[in-house]
Amino acid sequence: MTTPPLAPSRPRVVTTSSVLMQLAGAAGLGLVLLYGVAFADSPVLHNAAHDVRHVTVKPCH
Repeated sequence: MTTPPLAPSRPRVVTTSSVLMQLAGAAGLGLVLLYGVAFADSPVLHNAAHDVRHVTVKPCH
């Protein structure tokens, strides 16, 4: 068995708008996770988010 040779890959072009879209997506996902857990009905999730706020020196209460 022989495998066919791989085609040479082209260099990947990363545009500024692509990077900005990825950063915006990551920030949006982070906000959804943070506020989704912080306002969750489960006390375990809420307390976990509360502890993270204290660890990151964010004000609360």
